[in-house]
Amino acid sequence: MKTAYDIIIRPVITEQSMEATDLKKYVFMVAKDANKTEIKKAVSEIFGVKVEKVTTINMDGKAKRQGRYPEGRTASYKKAVVKLTADSKAIEFFEGMV
Repeated sequence: MKTAYDIIIRPVITEQSMEATDLKKYVFMVAKDANKTEIKKAVSEIFGVKVEKVTTINMDGKAKRQGRYPEGRTASYKKAVVKLTADSKAIEFFEGMV
């Protein structure tokens, strides 16, 4: 059985994801085989918040080259955008980053 920490791998810190924190939307890299209900339970358990909605996106790896060598690929991953309810508290981890 997977724990909540196996499902949520790490937060995604980008300009776009930091702007969405005002709307109580947070972005996480999650396990590829995790579904929306597992992600919702994991975020609720780890951060102690109420989750309203979860949206997932499968991100494909990009083709990359290094000099004249053959082309390689970056790793593909799954990303989840988690929206909290209006009465839920904010996630403290993201507080100082905005």
